[in-house]
Amino acid sequence: MTRIADLLAAGRTFSFEFGPPRTDDAARRLDKTLVELEPLKPSFVSVTYGAGGSTRETTREIVEHIHRDTTMTPMPHLTCVGHTHQQVVDIVTGYRDAGLENLLALGGDPLVDAPDAPSDFRYATELIELARGVGDFSIGVAAFPELHPKSTDRAVDRQHLATKLRAADFGITQFFFRAEPYFRMLDELADLGVDTPVIPGVFAFVNIEVARRFSATNGATIPSHIDERMSAVDGKPSEVRKLAVELATDLIQELLDGGAPGIHLYTLNFSTATREIYANLGLTPSGLV
Repeated sequence: MTRIADLLAAGRTFSFEFGPPRTDDAARRLDKTLVELEPLKPSFVSVTYGAGGSTRETTREIVEHIHRDTTMTPMPHLTCVGHTHQQVVDIVTGYRDAGLENLLALGGDPLVDAPDAPSDFRYATELIELARGVGDFSIGVAAFPELHPKSTDRAVDRQHLATKLRAADFGITQFFFRAEPYFRMLDELADLGVDTPVIPGVFAFVNIEVARRFSATNGATIPSHIDERMSAVDGKPSEVRKLAVELATDLIQELLDGGAPGIHLYTLNFSTATREIYANLGLTPSGLV
């Protein structure tokens, strides 16, 4: 059983996210991380997609490597930006023919040096419709507990999210630092009649500057007491990781206690923090508490 919708129907999922490396050293680190995290037997793993599809080929190569050479179930990200209809058909058909069963459909970010690059798609729901016409995929979408960073109206934001989730099989959130926005989002979706499972994403950061930049970009609020603790360890890598692991462990426990259907860990292609979080939570390699 490798369809994520089926995995969620059977119980909680524990999953990881990886990104395409951009250098030879980064590629070696990702290979090492895959080897070190495979024994944890994640329910699935996702592979990100660069802005405007800039890592399209690398994403495909990593996804097919994971599918072919490991026991892990990969889920490629697929974005609207910078793609023609035929390009997306070709990408999705390739994944189908390779035996993949899961996709994450995203709006995506434009390329910094080509923000107005033409695209035949605007919304993730268009990708979902196309993918369902190509193969029998289990399809996820992104959710933002603290609203999409481009959103200016909470009610409209939740209506858009509800529409996406009705078309999809599951959602995965952007990271956040407090559990309350996630549970509030679920309540708001329930009020709209949506009960599609939404897996919370948790960020085990490895660098304070990067954590703050990602948070600002994605609309994730860093509470003042956490920001103060970040400042206190900034520039001390081992203490940064220790803090990140502590915060992630506490947040995950709160999410699990509150009934979250799973946990998706943003690894940044490192394994140590993820393995330490697993140990702290007493998770077995099969992901069961």
